[in-house]
Amino acid sequence: MSQPETATYRAAGLLGPSWLRTLWSPATNVEVVATGGRDARLDMFRGIALVMIFINHVPGTIYESFTSRNFGFSDAAEAFVFMSGMAAGLAYSNRFRSGSLWAAIARVWARARQLYFVHIVITMLCLAIFAAAAKWFDLPEVLTRNNISALFQQPLSALVGIPLLTHQLGYLNILPLYMTLLLATPLFLLVGLRKPWLMLALSIALWAAAGQFRFNLPNFPNSGGWFFNPFSWQILFVLGLLSGAAMKVGQRFIPYRPAIFAIAAAFLVLALFWARIPQLGEAGRAVLAGLADMGTPFYITAFDKTYLALPRLLHALALFYVLGHLPIMRNLASSAVAAPFRLLGRQGLAVFAVGTVLSLLLQVIKTPRQPDPLVDGLMLGGGILALLALAWLLTRTTELTRARSVA
Repeated sequence: MSQPETATYRAAGLLGPSWLRTLWSPATNVEVVATGGRDARLDMFRGIALVMIFINHVPGTIYESFTSRNFGFSDAAEAFVFMSGMAAGLAYSNRFRSGSLWAAIARVWARARQLYFVHIVITMLCLAIFAAAAKWFDLPEVLTRNNISALFQQPLSALVGIPLLTHQLGYLNILPLYMTLLLATPLFLLVGLRKPWLMLALSIALWAAAGQFRFNLPNFPNSGGWFFNPFSWQILFVLGLLSGAAMKVGQRFIPYRPAIFAIAAAFLVLALFWARIPQLGEAGRAVLAGLADMGTPFYITAFDKTYLALPRLLHALALFYVLGHLPIMRNLASSAVAAPFRLLGRQGLAVFAVGTVLSLLLQVIKTPRQPDPLVDGLMLGGGILALLALAWLLTRTTELTRARSVA
């Protein structure tokens, strides 16, 4: 529901400059949500991220060429983590401002517990899918993918690692990250609500230290660390958390500044040209390689995903800043065109969990087949329609439950 624009919502730093509002949004007295309410843009962008994650989790189709990772340095994972932090800030911050501290902590940790059980369930379902493909459909090669082989090479160790989250299947490693960050959320909020810029400084320092000293949570039985290193990826979550907490009370954490907006937009254009023009990309990589040869740390010059290297981080932040300040986005988010994405975004956890299982099922189905735009399109399209149906059923069930409780 749209409501009149308020001064407090303007203060949240989400509206952009007045000349852009006048140019792109003639009805400047219309806002998506009231301060502290549900922001349609968050639901829309989260839904878009979930669709891109679903498509990217079925590799080998032409459709993954159209997802965001092909037009810059970051991908939907960065958006998912940032928006998860923002949603957490909106959902939990007020309880840390007043009321029982333990009740506030318990609510956050209850969500983390839910994520843990969802992760274990979808892990077992995906293992069952791959085992069935090998047993009944003569596809033993699927057992060598997605970090599954350890379960057969070291079954006892792998069965210890799965519940400890030290052994994560490929494409199933973002929920452990999210859960870990939620466990730390009470600390983030206790510091961030009192000293937000100190919290951000500590977050940046932790990100840099993780890259500099390469520390990570360990894997077992395999060597190495988590694919999504929580010590690195927390910076995006913390930024989202502080932004959501500020929005909840009609304030802003990162203000709008024309110079910052211009720099962020220019960086996005540079990243787009870098990604789409091979010659420019080669030249850019040569510059970064030169900096690396001079001793610049890898997390500054590389595109490493585990440690959320600086080019990926800057691209993600620039993208969030620009999209968050484009007035056209608030109109788009509340439009009928964006309704399917809003629906998916509102049921984010269920859509992500079911979408992950569906995507790995589609990986198995694609195994004996050559890439085919028509067949791949039907499979992906059917999967997205199934996710939309799931989101609609869950939303409708919630609405009916609330209506009965009111009556």
